[in-house]
Amino acid sequence: MRRTLCWTVAAYVCWIAAFTGTADAMLKTMTIKKEPAIVVAAFGTTTRARATYDFFEEQLRKKLPAKYRGLRVEWAFTSEIVRERANKKFARAGLKKRYKSVAQVISDLENEGYRKIVVQPLHIFPGIEYESLLKMVEGLRMAFQDFNLEIEVGTPLLLHWEGMEKVLESVAKDFLPPEKGCNVLVAHGTGETDNQANITYLGLDRLLKLHYTNVVVGSVEGIVTRDYALETAKKCPGKRIRFIPFMYVAGDHIMNDIMGQEPGDDGELSWALEMKKAGFEVESTQVTYKGERYFKGLGFIPEIDDMFIESIVRSLKKLEK
Repeated sequence: MRRTLCWTVAAYVCWIAAFTGTADAMLKTMTIKKEPAIVVAAFGTTTRARATYDFFEEQLRKKLPAKYRGLRVEWAFTSEIVRERANKKFARAGLKKRYKSVAQVISDLENEGYRKIVVQPLHIFPGIEYESLLKMVEGLRMAFQDFNLEIEVGTPLLLHWEGMEKVLESVAKDFLPPEKGCNVLVAHGTGETDNQANITYLGLDRLLKLHYTNVVVGSVEGIVTRDYALETAKKCPGKRIRFIPFMYVAGDHIMNDIMGQEPGDDGELSWALEMKKAGFEVESTQVTYKGERYFKGLGFIPEIDDMFIESIVRSLKKLEK
């Protein structure tokens, strides 16, 4: 990932450098947009859970302050694998739709005359993906420095402890009460021990222990492990377990690793199957959107989306100075 990032940024730097001598002339002839543009940066998914992004854009266009509602909104997807798979699907279906990277979207906007851009990541934890995004944007700032391009990057959901408490208040509405059973928050996790997101995962675990007697957090990879979460859940006095996605999109991991109804190719049981085998009734939070049922990722919670929208507004105000 990091090698790809370096090559991508380097390519843009070289491309811009080739035209540096004509930058002033281009600025004089191009119609420069006075208003900013918004780029929403998500990891991406090829599953039906992409409807979560549609829900967010609806919330964004409805809840932005009136003076910002007409701004251009573009989507960028940070996962190269997701982009490749999605674009192949679009091509086979004969669709012109295409998933683009952050660098591609910003380059296109700059080429259309935008000189102020807000990039808002939909990351939950300030981990590897967020760090890579910051490096990418910094490289683009350098590449376009002769074109007076300003880029403001919004914050991930759990950058501050206050934000974590607000998120838990929103998610807690879906918790089973202690007399009915226990809840398992399912996060993604990070496999690198030196990443600062580990502090956030451990902090989340601590807050849950302080405030909720029947809630535990587990992650697909990382410090708060599957074994830790499920062994704790098996001690639940009730026989009902509710898995609650603590990811923005409840996509492949939730559908297969957590709630999968068949063992994997290696014979490993999903989290749900392991708990059923232990004698528990298992469920996961779901939501109805446009007549369809989906696993309820954080992106389907309006209060969570409001926090991202507030971050976008803060960035827009910075560009006004």
